[in-house]
Order: sequence, then structure tokens, then C-alpha cells
Amino acid sequence: MPSFVRIQDIADILIMTLLLYQLYSWFRRTRAMQVLLGLGVVTIIYFVTRFLGLYMTSWILQELGTVLIVLIIVVFQAEIRQALYRFSLMRHFFGSRQGPQQLGRFQEIVDTLFSLAEKRTGAIVVFQRSESLTDMMLNGVTLDCEITPQMLEAIFYDGAPLHDGAVLIRDGRIALASCHLPLSLNSDLPQYYGTRHRAALGLSERTDAVVAVVSEERGEVSLAEGGELRRLSSAGELVSILLNLISPEKERPHVTLKQWFFSDLLAKTAVLLIVMVFWALITSRQGAIATVSAPVRLHGMPQDLVLMRSSPEEVEVQVKSFSSLTPTPAKLDIAADVDLSEVREGQATVRIRNSDFRLPSGMVVGSVSPSSISIVTDKKVRKTVPVRVVVRGRMPRGLGGYQLVASPASLEVEGPAGQISRLESVATEEVDAGKLLKGEEYRKNLLPLPKYVTILRDKPLTLKLVSRRSAP
Repeated sequence: MPSFVRIQDIADILIMTLLLYQLYSWFRRTRAMQVLLGLGVVTIIYFVTRFLGLYMTSWILQELGTVLIVLIIVVFQAEIRQALYRFSLMRHFFGSRQGPQQLGRFQEIVDTLFSLAEKRTGAIVVFQRSESLTDMMLNGVTLDCEITPQMLEAIFYDGAPLHDGAVLIRDGRIALASCHLPLSLNSDLPQYYGTRHRAALGLSERTDAVVAVVSEERGEVSLAEGGELRRLSSAGELVSILLNLISPEKERPHVTLKQWFFSDLLAKTAVLLIVMVFWALITSRQGAIATVSAPVRLHGMPQDLVLMRSSPEEVEVQVKSFSSLTPTPAKLDIAADVDLSEVREGQATVRIRNSDFRLPSGMVVGSVSPSSISIVTDKKVRKTVPVRVVVRGRMPRGLGGYQLVASPASLEVEGPAGQISRLESVATEEVDAGKLLKGEEYRKNLLPLPKYVTILRDKPLTLKLVSRRSAP
């Protein structure tokens, strides 16, 4: 394996191949497939013009692609819902299950269809399987009745109110009648196929439903399944096909991985090659390296420690990009988030790991310089110290027997053990003694404390003149 191809790249290619082939197998005979092919051509042109440096053309195609995506969502919303439903892993728990009651009705339905064919009476019968048909069958009339030859003949009798449309068979009963189905837009269909045949093919192209159709012009019975229409020669043939297609999930034949892999091999190989080409175009600039400065952010410090110093505050990071679609490193907020939860008291060296950087997909850290930081920590302690009132000047006449005291008289401080041990008191801002008045209270701030020392008090500090005799 080449050094520039990662295991993730192989998984990326295989996943996209699987998804695109599944979409292709569902929509290859629908108008959605034609639109997807057109978008694929536009996308190829966009990458070519971008690679050749045709900035105006590539910019126009890029802006046009944004508009086309919105139009596709609006125009093909039914197909998109159906595709999402098919991708859902939970649909088998809520999807319809065909029971023995419906299987026992096949013979009656088939005999009635061939009887209608002999009479040259047109009919279309839809057998629902695992996928919901709610969004595909429009304007239907709810019946929810037993399946009988008399009921089917009455529905499709020429001139009857419900004869113009399809009948839905669901859970062994006639659920709806006179339903309108989406028409197939396959341009390769023979001209003699009428609206019924195109409707049967249109529904089978979009869902896993099985649709039986009777031609009133030719007196033929045909069956549409998976976007393919086949003419049936006998009632026994149709019964056999229905029993094989519409059976409980546990009775369906199991397809091995080998059988799935080698089936439709040409289409799968073509999709794989297309995905590989796009992968090569997208990753054409892989290996580009940029060096950026990243600040060091520290977190996780133990509660009983105080961080005194850390060095350096920034590191140089080499960032490698694996795709031209990723943003440039200069536009990213790249930082080293270093965890300090394992540090101990004193001086320590903490290594910066590649996992400390949060980068978008398609980018990795090449190297970090320096590869570690030095920190100094000290034990966190608490201490109660007195408040020292700083007075400037002399007291006014008559206040000689008074002194200025603080409330509270002491405060609790917290910080590094080395600084707290040297802290004997906390001082207030200077107070002009000549402006003091008896009975008044004054609020003053404390002088700044050492950098890592904090006062554990939120209430303001007040000063008041108190007689020296009554002072504690």
C-alpha cells in the first residue's frame, strides 16, 4: 500500500462506492438518475476548471451547484424520502409484513386478472411489500375489504366509478382503489405501452412494490418489478412469481456476500472507478504542510495546587492537510489544550501530545516545537490575617482619643503556601485623617495582594472611628 494512502482512505472509498451503487440500483431507470448523471458531469467540469485555474468558470459552477441542490430537493422530494426510507435500518420493524392470508388469495387474484384479460378489461393491481407506498399512491379511495373475484371485477368494470386507477393489496385485503401512480419517464419503452404500463413501471422503479397490469388493447397480463416489465403467459406462472416475490422475510432466499459481490459487477466496477477518481481530485493537494503558532491552554489543575509559572505560552505546530477542501491552518483556532490533572507539587515537565490539538477531519499534527512545557506549582493553603488600616496625617482636634478600625477586623486569604506564609496582614488604601468625622462610616479598597493570593470575602470593607477606650 502506498505511504500516502491510509486505511481511512480505503474505508472512505468503499463506503462511498456502496452508497452510490445503492442509489444507482434504485434510480437507474428513473428521471432522478438522469439528473444525477447531469450533476456528475457538472461536478467533473467544476473540478477540471478548478484544477486548471479557470477561476471565473469554477466560481460560476460552484454558485450554480448551490442553486441546483435546492431545486433537486424541491423537485425530487418524493424520491429523496423514499431513498431515506430505504436506508433506514429500523424500517423492517415498522414495515408491512405479508401474512398467510394474502398468500392464499394469490390464486383468486390471478384468475380474476386473466379473466379480465380475456374480456379486454384494463386493470392494475399493486402488491405492497416492505416499503410504504403512502407518498406514491395518490387520490385513492379507502375500501379495506376482503379480496374476492366479484369485488375486483366490480372495481375494474368499464364505467364503474373506481375503474380508472390502481388497486392496492395490503395485508391480505383491498386497501385502496382508484389510485394514481407516478409514470415512468424511461424513453426506451415501446410506443404501444399505455398509461397503465407506464404507471406500473413508474411505481416499481421507485419502490419495491410488485404491480400486475392487464392491457385492454392486447388482452395481456404483465408484471412490473424493480423497473422491469415482463409478459406472462399463464396464471400458474404469475402465481409462482408472486409466491416467490411476496413472501415472509424469513422465507426469502439468503444472498451470500460472494453472490452479492459478483452480481452486476460491471456497474459496481464503474462506480468504484468514479469514486476513486473523485477521491484523487479531492486529495490532489494532500501532504501540504503549514506551520502555525498555537497558544498553550492549561486545564485540569488539581484543587489543592496553584499554578505559579508555565513556559512557553505558545508552541510552533506543523499541520498536514490531506485534502484541498480543508480550510487553511491560518484560518483555524488551533490551540494546545494540555491536561494538568496528573501534576504534583513543585516543578514538572509536561509533554504536549498530538491529541491535545483539535483539528478538523482531513488534517493531522506533524510535529510540535517545543514538545513539552515547564510548570511550577505550589500547595494551596488558607490563612486568616488582620486588616491594617493605613492613615495619613493627623486627626482633627477633638478626635485625639479615637482611632480608625476596620470591619471586619480580619480576612481569610487563599493562595500558594510560599506567599501565604509571608503575608502578615492586608492593608487598606490610605485614609486622610484630616477629613474624618465622628460617627461616619467609610468604605475603602484593599491594596493589591500578591499575584496568586485571593481574599475569600465578597462583602465590602467598612472603616469607622472608635474610641480607644472601647476599642478591643
